[in-house]
Amino acid sequence: MHPRGAPDGPITSTVPSTSSAVPGIFRTSLDGGLRVVTEPMPSLRSVAVGLWIGTGGIDEPGSILGASHFLEHLGFKGTPGRTAHEIASAVESVGGDMNAFTAHELTCFYVRMPDEYLELALDILADVVWSPSLRVEDVDQERDVILEELRMRDDQPDDVVHEQFMEAVFDGHPLGRAVIGTESTIGAMTRDDIAGYHAQHYLPSNTVLSVAGNAEHDRVLDLIADRVPEGGATRPPRADSGLEPVRRLAVTNRPSEQAHVVLGHRSFRRDDPDRYALAVLNQALGGGMASRLFQEVREQRGLAYSVYSFRAAYEDTGAVAVYVGTGPEKVHETLDVVQDVLDTVVTGGLTDDEVVAAKGHLKGATALSLESSSSRMHRNGRSELVEGEIPTLDELQARVDAVTPDDVRRVAQRMFDGPQVLSVVGPFDEADFAHRVA
Repeated sequence: MHPRGAPDGPITSTVPSTSSAVPGIFRTSLDGGLRVVTEPMPSLRSVAVGLWIGTGGIDEPGSILGASHFLEHLGFKGTPGRTAHEIASAVESVGGDMNAFTAHELTCFYVRMPDEYLELALDILADVVWSPSLRVEDVDQERDVILEELRMRDDQPDDVVHEQFMEAVFDGHPLGRAVIGTESTIGAMTRDDIAGYHAQHYLPSNTVLSVAGNAEHDRVLDLIADRVPEGGATRPPRADSGLEPVRRLAVTNRPSEQAHVVLGHRSFRRDDPDRYALAVLNQALGGGMASRLFQEVREQRGLAYSVYSFRAAYEDTGAVAVYVGTGPEKVHETLDVVQDVLDTVVTGGLTDDEVVAAKGHLKGATALSLESSSSRMHRNGRSELVEGEIPTLDELQARVDAVTPDDVRRVAQRMFDGPQVLSVVGPFDEADFAHRVA
C-alpha cells in the first residue's frame, strides 16, 4: 500500500444512464450515485478493477488526520465475509495483485486479475471498500504499523523535504498536512472515529468504479448491482479553507552526507486553461535527461546526481517546484544555478526546439502509458472522479499540440514571479538561507 479531487457534487440519476461519448469507453450512473466506467479491451486476458473514492486527507478534521490512510490499511484486514488471509489468498492464488493508495483528495483500491475472475475482483473490492470489519484489535495492530511507517518516512530526508515543502507552500491549509497523519493523531484515533468517518465518506455517490480489460460493460453493471450499498447519501461538503500566504523558508537541521532541497511556487488548480502549457514547461525545465536543469546542474557542472522539476494540481490550487540533492558544501552554488535557470526561462522562455521536444515527449509518453489494462483503469477512474470527463488520447494530444512558445513564456512568468518557497533538509539552520528569502 502506498501512503500518498472530486467534482463539486456527485453525478446521480434515478435510473441507470449509459453513454459512450468517448469511443470505446462506456459510462453509466447508477441509482444511488455510483459512476461506472469501463473500457473493454477484448484482446487482453486480464481485467483491472478500481474503486475510486472522492475523499482523502484534505477532508479530515484535524483531530483524525490520517483517517483516510488508516482506512486504506484496515480494508485489507478483513470483512464480515473474509479474513485478511482469505482476501490475500483469493487474489494471489489466481495470479492477481491488489493494492491501494491515499492522496490529498482521493483514495483508490484496485485489483488486477485474469479476466475469468472479474466477478471475484468486483466482490472483493466491494467488500473491502464498503464493508470493512473495523475490529478494535485490527485498529490497534494497524496503528502500530502506521506509526512504523511514519518513522520510516522520517528516516528518509528526501521524503521529509517534500512534506516540509507542502507544509510551507500551503501554510495553514489542509493540503499542507501529511496524508499519513501524525504520531499524535494516529495514536489517539479510535475505532469509532474511523467508523464514523467511513460512514460519512465511503458512499456510492462519492465513488467511481473503473474497469478496463476483457470485460463487457453490461456484465460489469450486472455484477456490481447487488454489491452496492443502498441509500443515496452524499459526503459532507468540502470545507472552504482558503489560502494563506506561503511560508517562504523551512529548514530541518539534520546531520547528513547530502543536502535535500525543494525550491518552488504555488501553482494552478487542476482545471486551469494553462495546465497544458505548464506541463510543457515542466518537461523542458526538469522532466528528463535533456531538460535544462539536468543538463546545467548535473551534466555541465556535476553538482548533483538527482535533479528534477515536478508539479501538482488540486481542486483549488497547485504547486510547481524543483528538487535537488547535493553535497552540503555545494548547496548554495547549486541553488544559484537553479535560480539562474528559472530566471532565464522567465525572461526568455523556451526555444522553439525545446517546446517541440517537450510536446513530443508528453504526447508519446501518454500514448505509451496506456498500453495495459491497469493504466487504462487508472486514467479513466481518476479522470471521471476528478474532472467528470474522460478525454480521448487524440484530444489530449491536440491540447498539448496547441501550446506555443509564447504560452510557455507567459506561464513561466505567471509561475515564477510570485513568492518563492525554499525547503531544506541537511546540516543547516534557517539563518544559513535567510538571505534567499529576504
